[in-house]
Amino acid sequence: MLKKKIQTVDLNGDYIEHIHRLTSQKAGWDGIDLIYENEPAGEMPETYSARHLIVLCLGDFQAEYSIDGSWQRQNYNNGDIIIFPAGSASPKTQIDREVGLIELFITPKNLISNGKEIAIAPQLKLRDPLIEQIALALKTELELGGADSRLYAESMTTALSAHLLRRYAARKQEIKTYSGGLPKYKLNTVISYINEYLDRNLSFSELAALVKISPHYFSSLFKQSTGLTPYQYVTKCRIEKAKQLLAKTDIAIAEIALQVGFQNQSHFTRVFRKLTNITPKAYRNNK
Repeated sequence: MLKKKIQTVDLNGDYIEHIHRLTSQKAGWDGIDLIYENEPAGEMPETYSARHLIVLCLGDFQAEYSIDGSWQRQNYNNGDIIIFPAGSASPKTQIDREVGLIELFITPKNLISNGKEIAIAPQLKLRDPLIEQIALALKTELELGGADSRLYAESMTTALSAHLLRRYAARKQEIKTYSGGLPKYKLNTVISYINEYLDRNLSFSELAALVKISPHYFSSLFKQSTGLTPYQYVTKCRIEKAKQLLAKTDIAIAEIALQVGFQNQSHFTRVFRKLTNITPKAYRNNK
């Protein structure tokens, strides 16, 4: 469950209300959660988290950290990133103004190498375009897709976890590479399952479990076999099925959206138009 951030207080010790503009709490994401909030100016006490915390700054501000009994100052700009590893202390912090933040909470079980959870090193300030891109993409997908964002979020979590292992592991890791794609019978098992259950809110880990492969291993081999990530493949199948229903039936578009796995018509329309350059209604009228 996604927990609210620790209370921020002003210089008089009074609680300052946080504005959580967006959270993934009800979206059913597995292994990662997102909070998009306005962090108020003030002081936050030292905290500990069981999950890795990645913070993307969406504005300019100044922070002071209490570390080893002294205050250290950092100036942040839009796009800067902070990493607090799971199980470590996030120091007492003071910030000088309200700022927008995207916070990603990642379960340690996602960062595994050779069967072991890998620690990552703390980073008080860095620039990393890939992390920034993933955080912004997750925010956008959650805003537009809501519950439909689950498979996308899990796909992004796998990519982000692999990047953290390569770049920010506390000790250098030998990251395995996989080649050759999925065996044909395993690929057929996954594809058959996807087509049979397109109306379900499929999860990334669910597909990997079908063929008894870890999610990261599965993602790499599936893409080698199909040229698409699992998320891209499932989306393609949903739109192809929707095309058939639009062309050959009189089923309402809202019902078609549900039958191919979208929670609402507006998100279905957005994805359909993105992949076909036409709305579902226009597609039906042209047939």
